[in-house]
Amino acid sequence: MGKVAVGAAVVCAAAVCAAAALVVRHRMISSRKWTRSVSILKEFGEKCETPIGKLRQLADAMDVEMHAGLASEGGSKLSMLISYVDNLPTGDEEGLYYALDLGGTNFRVLRVHLGGKEKGVISQEFDEVSIPPQLMTGSSEGLFDFIAAALAKFVESEPEGFHPPPGRQRELGFTFSFPVKQTSIASGTLIKWTKGFSIDDTVGEDVVGELTKSLEKIGLDMRVAALVNDTIGTLAGGRFYNQDVIAAVILGTGTNAAYVEHAHAIPKWHGLMPKSGDMVINMEWGNFRSSHLPLTEYDQDLDAESLNPGEQIFEKLLSGMYLGEIVRRALLKMAEEAEFFGDTVPPKLKIPFILRTPDMSSMHHDTTPDLKEVGSKLRDILEISNTSLKMRKIVVELCDIVASRGARLAAAGILGILKKLGRDTVKGGEKQKSVIALDGGLFEHYTKFRVCLEDTLKELLGDEAAETVVVEHANDGSGIGAALLAASHSQYLGVEES
Repeated sequence: MGKVAVGAAVVCAAAVCAAAALVVRHRMISSRKWTRSVSILKEFGEKCETPIGKLRQLADAMDVEMHAGLASEGGSKLSMLISYVDNLPTGDEEGLYYALDLGGTNFRVLRVHLGGKEKGVISQEFDEVSIPPQLMTGSSEGLFDFIAAALAKFVESEPEGFHPPPGRQRELGFTFSFPVKQTSIASGTLIKWTKGFSIDDTVGEDVVGELTKSLEKIGLDMRVAALVNDTIGTLAGGRFYNQDVIAAVILGTGTNAAYVEHAHAIPKWHGLMPKSGDMVINMEWGNFRSSHLPLTEYDQDLDAESLNPGEQIFEKLLSGMYLGEIVRRALLKMAEEAEFFGDTVPPKLKIPFILRTPDMSSMHHDTTPDLKEVGSKLRDILEISNTSLKMRKIVVELCDIVASRGARLAAAGILGILKKLGRDTVKGGEKQKSVIALDGGLFEHYTKFRVCLEDTLKELLGDEAAETVVVEHANDGSGIGAALLAASHSQYLGVEES
């Protein structure tokens, strides 16, 4: 072999060695980055843990806060608002009633035809309307004028035979799913906005008055007969079908709970004792907080950057508005600290709330062998392509951590209500049924969330008590419930039909 050939071989061998060294180094760096990603995931999982002991402490704390909130105004982070609903539907309600359900980025208008005990709900129709984002942070007049116009358009489609006789007003149940200081069954002042709304000039105003002004402006003769929270609407709708319903929980964009309390167990109630002896309480449990809540750095940062820092901490851990955002924040940390998605942080991943909970749910439920749905969601929403299977598995695990924590916390909250009512154990062998009506997109559409909640509640109650507690999906409970409460509070009750 000549000298040139030998030299070339040496150079070639050196190049191969250098390339091999680069590959080894790259693998070591990749391995280090991967180890860091896994370590971020593991640390997050540990901080989100909700062992049964911790959930029992949370249920006890919920019970204590409920007592404090019922004792005095401002006595607790739980407002425990008196709803003025002391008579829930009996099933005798009849006639045509409207409902308006405002509780998130969409609102619904409904028309419900009630046929009493024999026929129940004869028919119902509804329209769903999306609220333009600028109206969620604009003026009170702008929002309510928009709602009134949609209501008027819906009334135009009322069947010919159902027009009210001259002089008779149409009646509406208004489900308003934000914290309100109720002053009667048909009036209440807004305490604060939640769920992304921030309209300063509505705070402290009677929301029924605001809607009525907008209705009068366009000449729609309609009276708000009942102002209710979506949770109370769900409770009323649930009770119409099942007299064992004692509480309702909403798990949707936001979260809340309402339940039937004994009037004598409400020290802050100074009115006449209701004939029924009961009073529905709107807990506003989204604002619950306790040192036992498993908060992480992502939750603290999300809270600090939110429209309502320090408020609605429970809601920020378990409602549909926030779950996808928590996953995004954890992925962003992996991208920044461990180059999880490559050398540069994907720009879209830096956008708050770009990853919605329905997208998170789709990824969490992906059963394809190569997690194809996870890959396409990352590509379509975050513009991250070429993800490996093991990266996709990490994403699914993140979804599981966030969803499981939320579902288990919701179960602890329900146990807190059952404890307050003394229904968390079976006493003296009596098998009194306690039905919890649940509504909201998170509960309805996020199957893994729902199953985890139900399983956790059974685990917390134990076999015997679990047999007496039923979680029932109250589909569209809040809308029908509002119409039912409008019927049971109609100004024409007892007046002979002409």
